[in-house]
Amino acid sequence: MKKTLLSIVAAASALTFSNCANPYGPGANNAQRDTATGAIGGALLGGIIGHQSGRGIEGAALGAAAGGIGGNAVGRNKDNQYYR
Repeated sequence: MKKTLLSIVAAASALTFSNCANPYGPGANNAQRDTATGAIGGALLGGIIGHQSGRGIEGAALGAAAGGIGGNAVGRNKDNQYYR
């Protein structure tokens, strides 16, 4: 029960603090949108995979970091192609 509550609090905090810049707003570029999307997707996937091995929080954190880095790389590439 304690791990489930901690997971919910961690996910809610991550979503709350990641919403400050609103990466999906009208002035956002592809790098911002893809970083947020990658981090959210990575956290979900990492949390699921980590949960299977008994380390859901660590899996979600690593997944969010990897997804954010990958999403940022994809978004920057899109920005470089479209805004030249």
